Amino acid sequence: MSTEQVFERRRMLITAMTSLVGAESFDELVEVLRRHARFIAASEGVCVVRREGDQVAYLAEDAVRPLWAGRRFPIEACISGRAIVEKRAIQIPDIYADERVPHAAYRPTFVGSMAMFPIGLDEPSMALGAYWRAIKPIEPVAVTLLSSLADCAGHTLQRLTSSAAAA
Repeated sequence: MSTEQVFERRRMLITAMTSLVGAESFDELVEVLRRHARFIAASEGVCVVRREGDQVAYLAEDAVRPLWAGRRFPIEACISGRAIVEKRAIQIPDIYADERVPHAAYRPTFVGSMAMFPIGLDEPSMALGAYWRAIKPIEPVAVTLLSSLADCAGHTLQRLTSSAAAA
């Protein structure tokens, strides 16, 4: 990857973070992530997921082919749920070599590798995921940029949640 490509991805991260700082609703937060994360990750797909009790709901995605937007899964049965519960980013360079991945669900997709990033300051309640066709280690710059985006989204989520609770 060229220096120019990394610069453009960092520039998009700054644009996304600026939009998150100004977000006035949960829907706006989700849309900012959906609209910017795929370019930042240099991936073939991204998703935004929210915890709903013991399930996760796939709220939005931007991908070369549809994945799971609008669907719900048990929180323990998917990587996005694990990232939320474990409060840590999860990188999977080969989805078929990782026993945590529900392989049958991924066979019809383009996904070869993925990374999930929890969103939320103390108790994550969302996740941002990125998917790549290639089976390969996740690019360090993608991890750094997506981690920063998820952290900023966590602050925005906290602000929006606090504002809603105060109203």
